[in-house]
Amino acid sequence: MLKLNMSKIEALYKALAAQQSLYLPIEKNDKVDYWRWAEGEDVRLTVQNTNKSPKNLFFPQLENMVAFNVEGKSIEIIEQELSKEKFVLMGVRACDARAFAVLDRVFLAEPVDSFYAARRENGTIVTLACSAPAKSCFCSVFGIDAANPADGDVTAWIVNDEMYWLPRTEKGERLTESVKELFTETDDAAVKAEQDRVKKEIEALPFSGLSLEGFDGEHMKEIFARPEWESLSEACLGCGTCTFTCPTCQCYDIRDYDTGHGVQRYRCWDSCMYSDFTMMAAATNRPTQMQRFRQRFMHKLVYYPMNNDGLYSCVGCGRCVQKCPIHMNIVKVMKTLGGQKK
Repeated sequence: MLKLNMSKIEALYKALAAQQSLYLPIEKNDKVDYWRWAEGEDVRLTVQNTNKSPKNLFFPQLENMVAFNVEGKSIEIIEQELSKEKFVLMGVRACDARAFAVLDRVFLAEPVDSFYAARRENGTIVTLACSAPAKSCFCSVFGIDAANPADGDVTAWIVNDEMYWLPRTEKGERLTESVKELFTETDDAAVKAEQDRVKKEIEALPFSGLSLEGFDGEHMKEIFARPEWESLSEACLGCGTCTFTCPTCQCYDIRDYDTGHGVQRYRCWDSCMYSDFTMMAAATNRPTQMQRFRQRFMHKLVYYPMNNDGLYSCVGCGRCVQKCPIHMNIVKVMKTLGGQKK
């Protein structure tokens, strides 16, 4: 294990940014999101959750796919070049790092999404263990260890005024070698003590007792038919805030834009909470907000784990708990339809 005094953190940023693009949680306009780092930026590594998840670095909210130039009856197809940007994404929390495993099963399954695959290939992820879990967090319910993130290429911990650094993959080893001169060798005693402290905090969080009992394939029809869906969904605005802040939502729409001299085809994030989601000539197969609401949470808690070896597509980051304008989120669904351990 390596360590770096936090007084030298700017030197680490400079060393990483000299090799490839560096994305960090940076505060702009009173919100912290992942932005490309430059000297003078207000980096906020201590922020528990960024405003939006870092999935945008791999699955952008808006992305050009192909263009068509039209001249008379002649159509020229212009392919969109795949991203070649080498980058480091640093400061990713354990919940958001696990979310990439969920997205991978969607976008890297056959047929592989080449746009997503190129970014995943070119990106190196440095996770950062939590030191002060938020009250809205419940990642431990899904088997995620916020004190010791296992996903990602490098895991980092900040303990007092030291950053501890542990490579996990070949990518992580290569990145570590390129900046190793800034670090010193150390043991893991301080990290283990920090992990023990944080785990106790996690156990005391309000939602740590949530139960996943019943959220499985064997009880799918039973949960689908529960009458509580009506009352749970009656205040839902269909605004899509939960889906746009969620690190695992992967739905998108493909649209064409007339540029005046041709057509630009692009994709953009979509939401299963919208009334026109999957709209067809014969309208939509989920005409009511209750049905759309139910679909979202059934997918997170039942359909996805049924088809992905028990991996849930919720990672307990708590963003929907914080952002939902009517305070109706996955925690309330789990409490109502599932149970609690304590």
